[in-house]
Amino acid sequence: MTFQEVFEEIKSMFLKADVSEIKEHLAFQFNMTGEGAGTFYAEIKDGKVIVEPYSYNDRDVQFTCSADTLLKIAKGKMNPITAFTFGKLKIDGALEKALVLQKMI
Repeated sequence: MTFQEVFEEIKSMFLKADVSEIKEHLAFQFNMTGEGAGTFYAEIKDGKVIVEPYSYNDRDVQFTCSADTLLKIAKGKMNPITAFTFGKLKIDGALEKALVLQKMI
């Protein structure tokens, strides 16, 4: 898959997430490696999700993994904590904020 294909698929999943309970502003950057490599961000702001194909300089958390791993996590086929434990997902930033990602899946 190309970056654009992966990005569009994940974006459509994230935009369906109910984040109305999340009151704080959060910004996540995703750096995908391997096939479909690229960078995008997801931002939770005012109870809505914004997903754009750019870097986010003032992010709370940065995730780095293969596009395949990110798709599996987004589809619920891989637990993000398990992916992190086995080194398939690298997290840079506030771990407690990284756990909010599970609410978006």
